[in-house]
Amino acid sequence: MFEQTFKNIDDILHKDAGCGSELDYVEQTSWVLFLKYLDDLERDKATAAELSGKSYSPIIAPEYQWNVWATPKLANSAIDHNALTGDDLADFVNIQLFPYLKKFKTSAESADTIEYKIGEIFSELKNRIQSGYNLREVINRIDELRFRTHTEKLEMSHLYEDKIKNMGNAGRNGGEYYTPRPLIKTIVKVVAPVIGNTIYDGAVGSAGFLCEAFEYLKHSKTLTTTDVVTLQKNTFYGKEKKSLAYIIGTMNMILHGVEAPNIVHTNTLAENLADIQEKDRYDVILANPPFGGKERAEVQQNFPIRTGETASLFLQHFIKILKAGGKAGVVIKNTFLSNTDNASVALRKQLLENCNLHTVLDLPGGTFTGAGVKTVVLFFEKGSATHNVWFYQLNLDRNLGKTNALNEKDLEEFVDLQKTKAESENSWSIAAKDIDQSTFDLSAKNPNKKEEAALRQPTDILAAMKALDEESAAILDSILDLL
Repeated sequence: MFEQTFKNIDDILHKDAGCGSELDYVEQTSWVLFLKYLDDLERDKATAAELSGKSYSPIIAPEYQWNVWATPKLANSAIDHNALTGDDLADFVNIQLFPYLKKFKTSAESADTIEYKIGEIFSELKNRIQSGYNLREVINRIDELRFRTHTEKLEMSHLYEDKIKNMGNAGRNGGEYYTPRPLIKTIVKVVAPVIGNTIYDGAVGSAGFLCEAFEYLKHSKTLTTTDVVTLQKNTFYGKEKKSLAYIIGTMNMILHGVEAPNIVHTNTLAENLADIQEKDRYDVILANPPFGGKERAEVQQNFPIRTGETASLFLQHFIKILKAGGKAGVVIKNTFLSNTDNASVALRKQLLENCNLHTVLDLPGGTFTGAGVKTVVLFFEKGSATHNVWFYQLNLDRNLGKTNALNEKDLEEFVDLQKTKAESENSWSIAAKDIDQSTFDLSAKNPNKKEEAALRQPTDILAAMKALDEESAAILDSILDLL
């Protein structure tokens, strides 16, 4: 039912003059979905309070509650035909509802409350659905959804993830929001956080890493009341620069069950590394920072190793903000391992000397659908120098793409061998003392892989050319954005 509802909503928004892309569909679906979710959450809290003999004060004032303005019902539970629609509905949403919800940001007791998140979300959003009649149709469809049971919430969160994935496939701008879930689950599994750790993603995007870490920890043990509070309040932290990604990430966390996510709308890289103190550090970092972008000179000044490459700045930030003994799993472009520019060499040196880079997962092209860039995952712990680096090269017998995506089974051997750092046809180790001390080159050159005599297939060559074209276009867009 949920899936069909989303398809129907996309069809409605496709007809609306204010919504021109999959990104708009997700954004506009999100705010309506959030208000319906909030209504169900309030009902659950009211019921729980009643059962325990307590009273419950609703977050939302009566005239702004879902069943008053959005879906007033008749005795037979059908929506009242007198419900707002057309220009009346659009005016109510734009002139009354959104300004009311924005005020929660200033009136909330603290930033770790759902009231504050309501204010933040509606301070960042605007209603782009121009037709009040289309908005009425969307509201009616959303009202069909229920978020009352654990199963309903789980199904809803999975479908929301699918929408984010589709948005990622919609074009170059959307791809930055979505990291394949099988890869995220594998990274979380290898890093293995425990309840009590603080977990951070400074490039939070759609919050996939934080959501998967939450799911992992929820099922890691039988949770006590203290554990539940810890997971809700004091575990997950994120920062995100872009408004749409911030909204989607916050929504994604809420739909997964974290009521007031500690996600901040800010440019992580605008923070001077010298200002980071011990109280600001985290136990675990899980992230896929954007790559290919270029940062302005004033941002680069916040870092001891000056570079315009966004991913290299993020890696410096992650190393600095990780606690001593802390663990990290970070996705980065594979050229980081071998680039010869001064910044890359200095950053590899810092990583090897200040952290134990114990594992490098080398991923095939096509892992990120919609982006042909090849990537690696760096697994490291802060506080002691690297002695040995264990590499695993994921070699698959098929080409990855939109219709043939990475799955968890593909990564099973990596997870299994990583526990003992065993050597195989796909894995090998390099001692830190054998790494060139002038370049600190970490190229993933597999000494155990059998050479294939056959030439590459024409389809593989064309796919590689397409990937290079996409990467060049992305870099050009980033440069144009700075002009």
